[in-house]
Amino acid sequence: MTAAQLSALDLLLTVAGTALFFLAATVLLSGRAASRAAGIGALAAACAAALATGGRVVVVAVLAGHGWWFIADKVLLAVPLAIVGAGVAAVVAGPALIGSATGAGAGAATRRAAAGLFIAGYGSAAGLSVTFVVGYPVELVPAAVVVLVSFGLSGLTWVGLTGRPRRDLVAAFVSIGLVPLLASAGIAFYRHLQPVVIGAADTGHHLAAAVGAGVGPSSGAAHSVADLRTGAEPGRPVSRFTLTAREQSVMLPSGRVIDGWTFGSLPGPEIRVHQGDLVEVTLTNADIADGVTLHWHGYRVPNGEDGVAGITQDAVAQGESFIYRFVAADPGTYWYHAHQVSSEAVRRGLFGALIVEPVPAAGVDPAADLVVPVHTFDGIPVVGDTDGVLARTVPAGSLVRLRLINTDPTPHRISVDGASVTVAAVDGTEVTGPTPIGASLLRIPAGSRFDIIFPMPAGPVSLGVQGAPATGLRLNPAAVSATDAVPFVDGPDLDLLTYGTPAPVPPLVGSDVTEESTLVLDRQFRFLNGIPTLAQTVNGEVHPFVPPIQVREGDLLRLTVVNRSGETHPMHPHGHRVLVESRNGEPVRGSPLWLDTFDVQPGEVWTVLLRADNPGIWMAHCHNLEHATQGMVVHLTYQGVATPYALGGGPAENRPE
Repeated sequence: MTAAQLSALDLLLTVAGTALFFLAATVLLSGRAASRAAGIGALAAACAAALATGGRVVVVAVLAGHGWWFIADKVLLAVPLAIVGAGVAAVVAGPALIGSATGAGAGAATRRAAAGLFIAGYGSAAGLSVTFVVGYPVELVPAAVVVLVSFGLSGLTWVGLTGRPRRDLVAAFVSIGLVPLLASAGIAFYRHLQPVVIGAADTGHHLAAAVGAGVGPSSGAAHSVADLRTGAEPGRPVSRFTLTAREQSVMLPSGRVIDGWTFGSLPGPEIRVHQGDLVEVTLTNADIADGVTLHWHGYRVPNGEDGVAGITQDAVAQGESFIYRFVAADPGTYWYHAHQVSSEAVRRGLFGALIVEPVPAAGVDPAADLVVPVHTFDGIPVVGDTDGVLARTVPAGSLVRLRLINTDPTPHRISVDGASVTVAAVDGTEVTGPTPIGASLLRIPAGSRFDIIFPMPAGPVSLGVQGAPATGLRLNPAAVSATDAVPFVDGPDLDLLTYGTPAPVPPLVGSDVTEESTLVLDRQFRFLNGIPTLAQTVNGEVHPFVPPIQVREGDLLRLTVVNRSGETHPMHPHGHRVLVESRNGEPVRGSPLWLDTFDVQPGEVWTVLLRADNPGIWMAHCHNLEHATQGMVVHLTYQGVATPYALGGGPAENRPE
């Protein structure tokens, strides 16, 4: 079984054990008038609960094979509490249960037995608190709170069922249970209301709580992100673009109207340049009240051009402009999108394609080099710019290159019918030794890009999107007017870790690893902007309180990413690409796999290498942007770099996630 399946089974057994212990206690109390049937029912429920507890021990033992991250909270806290509770039930309730089942139960003994069963139930139920509150890493304060609350409830129940409660004793047990809980919640609430500045001090990097919004880091930092920008480069070809963000209603081909935020169209204008060009983009905010920025997804720009509000710039307020400038050094398929209130901004349409053509050009017919973003507007799937069938005419024999971009927060599975395609590039990097994939499907993670190539056959070629039967792409060798639906044809997903041909990696990643870091992704109850919620966490914290990953320029970082949650997390480090080492301990067996967005599915463990060769303060987050909004953000911070910008600061109140 996978780690995700074992974790789910552990939760199921926890719920079952808790419910059965409580059921046994309730039945015992309801039948305390020497009812043999009630005694038998209570004994059966208690035995089943004990079996569920034993099953948890077995499941955790098996889960240990997937890594300490998945079992630390269970081994150190949840399972011991469950075993202790079950032991109390066996000692206190066992004789009375047997006596009740044979018709020999007594009132006082029955109440003690019920109390013991309730205590076992609390011990079992603590496993849920441990999973959704403590998690990984196991820290002393939340662990102590769970133990004390369980002890307080147990003591209160024992006093209430076995004798006349004394006021001072009841007060003591209530205090034991509630005081630590309320105190820890109050401290967490207060801490998570404090404004923060992300940056570095003389002694290294930190996540500093400021006394007020806009307070910057230590003045001893050597570089400001505001200075890490691209200047004018005389003699270099310049490609200039202007993007104006505005609220705009857009009518789709079906007649449905989208209440969007646009750069003039849905999707935004395609930015296509040549390798080596100096790209200059002027962003103007016409009327987006929340402000706007531009982030170049997957592209390695200087930190000051990264477009992350509150980190690399202030969000551009209404009526204001900002000029981005960078050298198009890396060819490939990329995209741009807003990184201020990005979850809403991207969903509503503030995105577009960035295409950098290699020099010399590959000789592809421009008519057969097509950019195909897949996006969902208000529940309406759109391929390219249509919620119908995107039809294009491509002469037979042409070499087709389709640049597929998933701009949605969740993966898309795409089928190809009519041609056997080759995946030429992923996330802008060419695949070594790719081969035709036949009937395999393309599962494109959120934010990722696949370039597929194939010679145009004499017949039509169709691309279908799972869950979007009304739309798709159809290429025809001659002009036709048919717009029939494009079916999705199910099949196995292409596994990029085994695709292509192994090859040596460049020397820059051949040196020894100098830094290692682990990110454990989870879903836990936390305060988020002062509101208790089931948040998306990184190492038990939520943005902006996740401790940063600290590096020096030149470091080779090995990053281990563990998904303890039940959701997929497409992790995206800004300003860098990563070389995948392994997934669940299995090394890459195909082409070297360079990604800027890697999809960590439930229960998976990925290890990747990242060369720290682009100084700055870089956001790294789940590109399900709702998850980022809910806390799943960390930062990669370089020694000696600070930011003058503050989260919540600036004229548009910087909110990058």
